Amino acid sequence: MAADDDGFLGGGAKRIEEYALIGDCVTAALVSRSGSIDWLCWPRFDSAACFAALLGRAEHGAWRIAAADPAAQVQRRYLDGSVVLETTIRSGGGEVVVTDFMPVGSHGSAVVRLVEGRRGQVDMRMALALRFDYGAAVPWVTQLADGSGLIAIAGPDMAVLRTPIPLEGEGFTTTARFTVHEGQTVPFVLTHGPSHLRPPKAIDARAALSETMRFWTRWSRRGSYRGRYAEAVSRSLVTLKALTYHPTGGIVAAPTTSLPEQIGGTRNWDYRFCWLRDATLTLLAFMHAGYFEEAQAWRDWLHRSVAGRADQIQIMYGLAGERHLREWEADWLPGYEASAPVRIGNAAHAQLQLDVYGEVMDALHHARVGGLAAAPASWDLERSLLGHLEQIWQEPDEGIWETRGGRRPFTLSRVMAWVAFDRAITSAEMFGLPAPLDQWRALRRTMHETICRDGFSTAKNSFTQSFGSDALDASTLMIPLVNFLPASDPRVLGTVAAIERELLSDGFVLRYDTRTGSDGLPSGEGAFLACSFWLANTYALQGRRADAEALFERLLALRNDVGLLAEEYDPRRCRQVGNFPQAFSHVGLIGTALVLSDGGPVQARAST
Repeated sequence: MAADDDGFLGGGAKRIEEYALIGDCVTAALVSRSGSIDWLCWPRFDSAACFAALLGRAEHGAWRIAAADPAAQVQRRYLDGSVVLETTIRSGGGEVVVTDFMPVGSHGSAVVRLVEGRRGQVDMRMALALRFDYGAAVPWVTQLADGSGLIAIAGPDMAVLRTPIPLEGEGFTTTARFTVHEGQTVPFVLTHGPSHLRPPKAIDARAALSETMRFWTRWSRRGSYRGRYAEAVSRSLVTLKALTYHPTGGIVAAPTTSLPEQIGGTRNWDYRFCWLRDATLTLLAFMHAGYFEEAQAWRDWLHRSVAGRADQIQIMYGLAGERHLREWEADWLPGYEASAPVRIGNAAHAQLQLDVYGEVMDALHHARVGGLAAAPASWDLERSLLGHLEQIWQEPDEGIWETRGGRRPFTLSRVMAWVAFDRAITSAEMFGLPAPLDQWRALRRTMHETICRDGFSTAKNSFTQSFGSDALDASTLMIPLVNFLPASDPRVLGTVAAIERELLSDGFVLRYDTRTGSDGLPSGEGAFLACSFWLANTYALQGRRADAEALFERLLALRNDVGLLAEEYDPRRCRQVGNFPQAFSHVGLIGTALVLSDGGPVQARAST
């Protein structure tokens, strides 16, 4: 494209870890170190993206503000426990600071970029290629009537850019060249609205920044964790908050889709939905850090989403509890570093995954223990779910990793079915809830005996991925964490030893051996960060504190310069891979930090 002949807008592929997250608890965007916003979802996380350059090329949309000098030095940070990003640029004898944020409050969906001169003067450039529908739709661009900027329309979407800087059109890109002097601040405000209405009102950028900083500062100060890993825990909690969809309380697994688990591979999934299995870990993370309001909102979302017939429970839902998450491919996008296909939606929503029953029951049990107000008819719903689980717990399923190679009797699925009845029994006993306790206790005992008999391989001296198999699976590290067996049990010790022997890659944990093709997908992916945190927790439970701390410190070192983690890590390329930032990874970080700093609860561990 004409405006990008010199590569300013695109600048080549960027590593996943080069991005920072900004958001307003309704939607989110990713900002690279080079000053480009390459991924922006409007008006909500799981909607059509405005920019999609991260999944293709610059012509699929991007917005860059940077120094005209390509050799300028860049340093960035988040401000005061927020997702307000501050990037310092030094060029020649001058210095500017670019502040990127999405205003919270009543401003609607907007991105604000403030360019402030701190010293001398710096020549700057801006290029904006607005695209909708995942980079497919080029909007019609005209000037605002008052001359304060431009308006871009494509179908139902409208974006408005306001700035005092003169704008020019080059091809299908809007550009600007300007110089920022010491003491001068140049605002750029991009707002979104429906195309059939009047353009959104102008935003006072400075006032919006003050309001947004007050929101994040007050929220961060509510946290009760003061342990040795306070900085890492705080950043992870703020990240989880930024991944929250405030209107409903739902939390997306990640704000992106199709960032690959292996560069150039096909393991590319849409993670902009709410997984039930995140419920337990997220509830614990928020509650043990003092955020009961967020835990209540997440619990209420969970209860609404699973309401209905017990046999219709899904493993994931949309942000408001939507059930139909049809998966399709955006074939006009080449994918991140040629990692195709780019998938929109997630077909796994229709899978049977028995572990979700355990995660739901564990989450609701911990909500009671934490003193959260009970939702109406909650116990009746839980009993209905258990009645259905009693009939299907021995059926094969797709398992926690959402395999696409057919159903199998996965070991962790059975363990989490046991968790469902164990937590229900505990809740009934603790809170005097009506329940067929003798029947549930007998079934719990049968489940335990069956799992220990059929899910354990004497040849491997380890619990295995599925009944009758010798394949290992890192999900079995959850066995001591959910109190199915003590960490000191010889079978757990054997399982840890087997995982150390067969599933470690440069000291980080692989989910399972993908080379067998048993999951129905091509082989190859990075080490799974949540599994690595589980191993650190298990080390701590087994008294291997030095090993736990060493692994945890190595995991902390994988975070990028602003403290964010993707889903996986590729030890060979030394790169973060998978969707980013990943809630599951940050929840794992919080859980391990709590264990190592003050002996707190281990992730999904029972309260009994």
